Amino acid sequence: MRKPLLLLSLMLVPVAGSYASADPGAEPDAEPQYQRYQRSVTPQPGTSRTVPGQSTPGQSCTVLDAPIFPNAAPSLKDLRLYQQSAGPGSSSQPGSEIPYAITLSEPAQPDADSARILNLGMHGHAIVFDLAMPARPYTEVVLELAGQNYIATATVSGSDAPGAATSTRLGEFTLFDLTAQHLSHNTTLHLQESNFANLHVELNVSAAPGASGFTATPQMVLSASVPPSREAQSLFTISAETTALTQRGKHTIATFVVPTRVPVERVSFQLSPAFKGNFSRDVQVSERPEGQPDAAAITATGTILRVHLTQAGREIRQQQLSLPATIGSNLQGPATVEVAIDNGDDAPLPITSVRLEMRQRMLCFDTTAAPSPTLFYGDSALPAPQYDYARIFTAANTTHFALLGPQQLNAAYRPRQDTRPLTERHPDTLWIALLLVISLLAMVAFRSAKQMHR
Repeated sequence: MRKPLLLLSLMLVPVAGSYASADPGAEPDAEPQYQRYQRSVTPQPGTSRTVPGQSTPGQSCTVLDAPIFPNAAPSLKDLRLYQQSAGPGSSSQPGSEIPYAITLSEPAQPDADSARILNLGMHGHAIVFDLAMPARPYTEVVLELAGQNYIATATVSGSDAPGAATSTRLGEFTLFDLTAQHLSHNTTLHLQESNFANLHVELNVSAAPGASGFTATPQMVLSASVPPSREAQSLFTISAETTALTQRGKHTIATFVVPTRVPVERVSFQLSPAFKGNFSRDVQVSERPEGQPDAAAITATGTILRVHLTQAGREIRQQQLSLPATIGSNLQGPATVEVAIDNGDDAPLPITSVRLEMRQRMLCFDTTAAPSPTLFYGDSALPAPQYDYARIFTAANTTHFALLGPQQLNAAYRPRQDTRPLTERHPDTLWIALLLVISLLAMVAFRSAKQMHR
């Protein structure tokens, strides 16, 4: 009887001991040898960009491109910069860790403002009105006009108050709606950057060629909005690009396989420079995680167009070759993205390439502390760094660009030692041990029952 109990106690010891582990609250060290990938970061002399903000000498920034995202940890939390220090012989070894901050390009004024319409009426055959503008710089004004199939000339001047004795002429702009010609419409005043408190608009409207029965009245001016200034809008980086397009019925199709966690926030199109035609085509963008059925696809829609023509003595110029498409491809797995251009009964457009783009993300650091650091990543065990530099970061008046080198495997890489308890690394071991213990207990109980019976 003693031998089975002794064997049972020996078997229980490793099972109980398997729960012992290192301090669960301890964070892993951020050491370069545990990072699978590395890339050089080389500041480029003579390349800089003026950015509003407080001046910070020696600030350099490099654009984070698409190959980083699938190989780095989620949210880029494992990115680390190290200054290269001289090592034995002619080689160099990673030295001290360099603080950094990651920026995301976004408009300083993300939403459009409304412009209040004042003094709306007629002056001869022209519709006239004033716009009370927001107290910030602006480059565009979007008018909402009722009606279809018209061409209008908008003469715009700016002043500090309605009815001011002096005003500044800002130009003439052609607005149009060519629905009958299947060429969309445009009601945007494309200005140079201005900050006048008041705009005065004279709108001469006539029917488009081939249309009749159109009468211009003040009631066609419904509202006006002011988008963010062009100088404050987002910059974009290519996430993926393809030149391989196929035809499926009346649709031109571009297909991408987007790697894990790569952001996609816009789709843009490049046309052959020799193509001068006018067009307006609907576009559908669908994204489906790998392994999921087509019914699980997420879709976004938009329109690309170009109108370059002269009608009724007025020159019309409008082009839109991109559309927003935040389609969630930055999931924790690869996704298939399909871009479909509906050609209707027209010939396919001569598209040379289709691009998926993300808002520009930049990694910025102090060049005086690290002239030419190396970027390491690929260690999912690392937590996000906590730098004072990032907490108090402001973009410098002059930001120098740094060139991010090609992705390379870290020659010194070695995987971290797995410090998890045995039961977490080998969960089946616990169940096997428990089954053995139960079997042994059953044998002991069976033998004891036989002895008691005798």
